[in-house]
Amino acid sequence: MIDRLFKKKDISLILKESNKTDSNLKRNLSATNLVTLGIGAIVGTGIFVITGQAAAMYAGPALTISFVISALACMMAGLCYAEFAAMIPVSGGVYSYSYTTMGEGLAWFVGWILILEYLFACSSVAVGWSGYMLSLLKDWGIHIPEHLAGATFDHLEDGRWVWTGRIINFPAVFIIGLVSSFLIGGIKQSAFVNNIIVVVKVAVILLFIGFGLSYVNIDNLTPYIPENTGKFGEFGWSGILRGAGVVFYAYLGFDALSTAAGEARNPQKDMPKGILISLIICAILYISVTTVLTGIVSYKELNVSAPIAVAVDRIQDLAWLGPLIKLGAIAGISSVILVMMLGQSRVYYSISKDGLLPKALSKVHPKHGIPHNATLLATVATAIIAGLFPLHVLNELVSIGTLMAFTIVCISIVILRKTQPDLKRPFKTPFVPFVPLLGAAICIMQMLSLPWNTWVRLIGWSVIGFIIYFTYGIKHSTLNNKK
Repeated sequence: MIDRLFKKKDISLILKESNKTDSNLKRNLSATNLVTLGIGAIVGTGIFVITGQAAAMYAGPALTISFVISALACMMAGLCYAEFAAMIPVSGGVYSYSYTTMGEGLAWFVGWILILEYLFACSSVAVGWSGYMLSLLKDWGIHIPEHLAGATFDHLEDGRWVWTGRIINFPAVFIIGLVSSFLIGGIKQSAFVNNIIVVVKVAVILLFIGFGLSYVNIDNLTPYIPENTGKFGEFGWSGILRGAGVVFYAYLGFDALSTAAGEARNPQKDMPKGILISLIICAILYISVTTVLTGIVSYKELNVSAPIAVAVDRIQDLAWLGPLIKLGAIAGISSVILVMMLGQSRVYYSISKDGLLPKALSKVHPKHGIPHNATLLATVATAIIAGLFPLHVLNELVSIGTLMAFTIVCISIVILRKTQPDLKRPFKTPFVPFVPLLGAAICIMQMLSLPWNTWVRLIGWSVIGFIIYFTYGIKHSTLNNKK
């Protein structure tokens, strides 16, 4: 039993199996597609919501420094992802990487955590999309019945779950179904739709930056680093550091790219480009938006759900930009859902190929070249969670799942450099072990800062995962059942 848990897959075996089983997947993703998928996954609720709240509560105009710090932390993890994605260009992302470095038991655990990350990230973003869409519909005089416009359950501070009186969050379920229809149509169609959405939301952001620069008031940016209130994390340098931890959430999503390696045309060259270029572009956009936002409106007034819309409303000459901001936010959030659904389905597909989940999930549609059963499972699971549960519960689970995945990737790079130094590495993480270990340390520190009840939910999710593994996965494992 113990031997099975720690049995590893040789990288040459993974690549050989991938060439055989992933051949049914259509390799339609170019380097440009991967970059836009990365931007599509990253630019969402972070830039349209978190910027204002983090500036108002923690860092003020110096939130730009917070975004730089957080970008450097993500870049360290991104460099590790890039090395693995070039070296092991298969579907499954961190799950596949862990199988080569830490064995089947931990690979299953990582895969289960990835499902947690993508499932709850997609659900939480869909709930956010619902909020923006309900606001836009209200502006147009359209009102969705209250019992169809919110979570069925809520979790109170005292730990109790209560029924809200609502039936389901219908708009959240609707957008998941709509995005799923594009994914079912094939990776080429999905990439095309994502490209259009990315162009729309980046255009809206650039319009805000370009026109907003003329209305920046230097007085709003002074002092650049507001004086600390006497409490750690409330302005000053400690506020900048806390702000970095908060806006870290705004960069999440680039890791989902690694799950699409099996559908990239030239993954060994293009996957590192997709991951790193999308991170750099998003960092520049975030820093620019924060500068203009805090220049137009005092940071003290930005603790609102739609800070960019507030800034636009302050300037009469930019009234025409208000509706575009909401449309840009809706488009931005839609592309995040698309990429997270893509990532989730590819993790189901990869785990199923190894026999740890039912084989039906690794079937590829003969016409569209996508794992259709895995996509349908992702759709149903995500729709149920988004329709029933509130945003704050979902966000906490996303953060801890993502940070754990980042930590494992960073540590795995160090392990593989020691155990298999002669492997062909088309892309190498620089300054090993300093970069990966520092990246892992930053992620662990942020995990430890999360509320205890988040850890309790993670433990509960992990227990469910190991029950599935020991009752089904270990018995059907392709690797362990080879003669």
